[in-house]
Amino acid sequence: MRSVSNRTRVGLLAAFTAFSAVLSTGSATAAPQLNGDWAPFDRCPVDAPAMLAADGVNTIAACIASSSATGSITLGKSVVSTGHTDLQLGVVQRADGTASLVAPPEGALTADPAEIPGGLLGLMCPSGIPLISGICRQLTDNNLNRVTATIEPAGAPRDFNMSAAFSTGEPILTIPVRIHLKNPFLGDKCYIGTTANPVLLKPQNVTAPTLSLQRFGADGTPNDDEGEMGRYTFDGADQGDATFAVPGASGCGAGLLDWAVNLKTGLPSAAGKNSVTLDATTTYFGSPYDPAGLAPNEGRKLSEFWHSAKR
Repeated sequence: MRSVSNRTRVGLLAAFTAFSAVLSTGSATAAPQLNGDWAPFDRCPVDAPAMLAADGVNTIAACIASSSATGSITLGKSVVSTGHTDLQLGVVQRADGTASLVAPPEGALTADPAEIPGGLLGLMCPSGIPLISGICRQLTDNNLNRVTATIEPAGAPRDFNMSAAFSTGEPILTIPVRIHLKNPFLGDKCYIGTTANPVLLKPQNVTAPTLSLQRFGADGTPNDDEGEMGRYTFDGADQGDATFAVPGASGCGAGLLDWAVNLKTGLPSAAGKNSVTLDATTTYFGSPYDPAGLAPNEGRKLSEFWHSAKR
């Protein structure tokens, strides 16, 4: 990256740092295992046309990966602990400091499903309504009671604020999401938020990360002196948002149980009554160490390097 201007280098770092704040969810398809320092980027969309077209001078293609092992999300009256989350994106940085984002084919956000404390009993019971009380009497089987929540993308990220990536307490971008609740009684189409009316997360840095730089070979093997690739690692930052509103549930029990979920959960919930936190995130930003040296084929070389790291 020595031949890249300071402005471009700062822009690349900002684009990468911003996305360390994003809560990631959903179920990933099987990703290849990558060697060495390539490992965090196993879903980077290196073969997307916009990435392949990067020339290394006017445009630079890079990979972003961000993960957190623990966290929590509060929606109205409900607090859910989150498991492992992972965000991966490609970024195409232009010489004027602007950037375009490229999601993997299966989506940028993946995560372990989280269990709702108390399950369906906690969401709807007890109740004096015959329909609900009838369900409550059947919830002696743990599998029937169990409710999982998965946050899914509900639109493209927007409102990217590059300067906020280096500060705390300032929104970095807006991410539209919806929360998918799964249970046999709720069915498979029970959501909090929709693509038309999503939850709008505006993540920000709560604490600043520590920064380190690794240099590695095209196939991922560490090589501090002559590696074709460079990787910035931002480690240990807590991130979150407490400004978003949450709409009501829809599609639960074919719509018959929406009101029951809303009543017990306290939805819809106005801005300021909800929050999301990711603990000690680790975010990686990887690109060729000298993008201009690979011109006019930087994007194609990045793809070639990525594929050479497959185990």
